[in-house]
Amino acid sequence: MNSPEQPLPTFDEVLLCTPQTSAEQVGLFLRRCLIPCRGGNKIYTMLYADELSYDVSKRAEELFQHLQCYNSSYRLVILCNCERENSYLPSAFSHYKVHMIPQRSRAEIQQYLQHHFQVPRPSDSAAAVFKEHMCVGIVSSKRAGMGK
Repeated sequence: MNSPEQPLPTFDEVLLCTPQTSAEQVGLFLRRCLIPCRGGNKIYTMLYADELSYDVSKRAEELFQHLQCYNSSYRLVILCNCERENSYLPSAFSHYKVHMIPQRSRAEIQQYLQHHFQVPRPSDSAAAVFKEHMCVGIVSSKRAGMGK
């Protein structure tokens, strides 16, 4: 995010974990991260790794320990909910833990994301219905099931 021209992560660099995420999905992700290839300097990120089941987390840790010897310069970020830091995967990787403080202001982060998610005008895109021609949007409600 040092420059607006830096790209957002690609689909292969991010794994959004849920309780339904399989060991195979995590294994493929870790292989992309830890086995060297001509892909460049990608930063791989596992989001909500604390959501993984115990069995999947255990297998992920074992695979990580096995594959880690193939690449000493991997770049892997594991993000977890701080309220669930005692679940298996965050505990297994706790010696790597770094408390992160954002280096950019919220406004700078929003401006960077806006730069990447804005659809150029004129276009016949569904983005025309969103504020400022954004191709993504978040719809939320404090009350569940109210027609989002």
